[in-house]
Amino acid sequence: MLDPITRRELLRRAAAGGAVLSIPSLLAACGGDSGIEGSANTESTAAAPADTTLAEQLTISNWPLYIDIDEKTKKRPTLDQFEQKTGVKVKYIEDVNDNEEWFGKFQAQLAQGQAIDRDITVLTDWMAARMVRLGYVDKLDKDAIPNSSNLVSALQSPGWDPKREYSLPWQSGLTGIAYNEKTLGKAITSIDQLFTDPDLHDAVTCLSEMPDTMGLVMSSNGDDPSKVTAGAFGKAIDKLQKAVDSGQVQKFTGNDYAAALARGSILAAIAWSGDVVQLQLDNPNLKFVIPDDGGMIWTDNMLIPKGGDVFTASTFMDFVYDPKIAAQIEAYVNYICPVDGAKDEMLKLDKDIANNNLIFPDEETLSKVKIFDAEAADNKDYKEQFQAVTGA
Repeated sequence: MLDPITRRELLRRAAAGGAVLSIPSLLAACGGDSGIEGSANTESTAAAPADTTLAEQLTISNWPLYIDIDEKTKKRPTLDQFEQKTGVKVKYIEDVNDNEEWFGKFQAQLAQGQAIDRDITVLTDWMAARMVRLGYVDKLDKDAIPNSSNLVSALQSPGWDPKREYSLPWQSGLTGIAYNEKTLGKAITSIDQLFTDPDLHDAVTCLSEMPDTMGLVMSSNGDDPSKVTAGAFGKAIDKLQKAVDSGQVQKFTGNDYAAALARGSILAAIAWSGDVVQLQLDNPNLKFVIPDDGGMIWTDNMLIPKGGDVFTASTFMDFVYDPKIAAQIEAYVNYICPVDGAKDEMLKLDKDIANNNLIFPDEETLSKVKIFDAEAADNKDYKEQFQAVTGA
């Protein structure tokens, strides 16, 4: 089990060279692309069960450092409160280190319709879409989740689950550009500037997660990353390759760009909002912007794998969609809260967090971002083209 250090402390240690972020999505389950596309086109058709009896235990798979922790007691307040309220014991497992790694571990059982001893798992959009497409998840019991009405409007209808029958967001994040304003003495506002400004030569990193990097590059070309075409993807690949060949892009990274940015060994990066929020606590000169041509938003989603206890899992989802509980989680996690009303509750806990537009983005910000096409994110040909540029 990981030591329950804060996300901020982990980033600080990495920046100082005292920790290595060896898991690409250790701090956030950000829109990865390392998997293969699902080959089946079946959808889960199971209706919500009539049984409304809570199980004795609820087993949850989630990413590390993705729920609130009391640093003094080393306990998880949200889980403790759920146990006290319902009498259900929670087994919380931090075993989702990578979407594809998790899928590979359980695919054989899921394909055979076997339970995997998980009632909830949290997976990123494109992998959640694959799970739904392959029929590996059960429908939520919406009657047990009245608080699902608190889901923010921007996340209510993803293309792969337009009625949110199979999923509810856990956390979201923005993908944009991060840079050190003091060091550069100017703002970075576009991908074109990031890829061509001579002051940034050999000092730029891009994310190794295809939907994040390619989504921004496609937007910079005036194309829609939520509806990917082969032509638009190819044009974006050519633009990215040119930036690599010119020496502008130093390398492709996971979360380790955050430590490099904090140290100053890079000057700008395609970055995730939650990392920058943490870095800004120690270095307010670091800025995060949505590019002029648009940014990306990704979501990690709660799903109920086949064989999970639907009613108990749905009851937990309802619990964490209470704005008070959502604010409690958000105070620790610092990514984008999907629960409407949580900002008002956060104002009572921490006004700085409540007023941070990277944690509770306003409508103007959300109007500038898109969700990457889930089928394209899981397209083998697209991934091979991207990996040829990144050297993966």
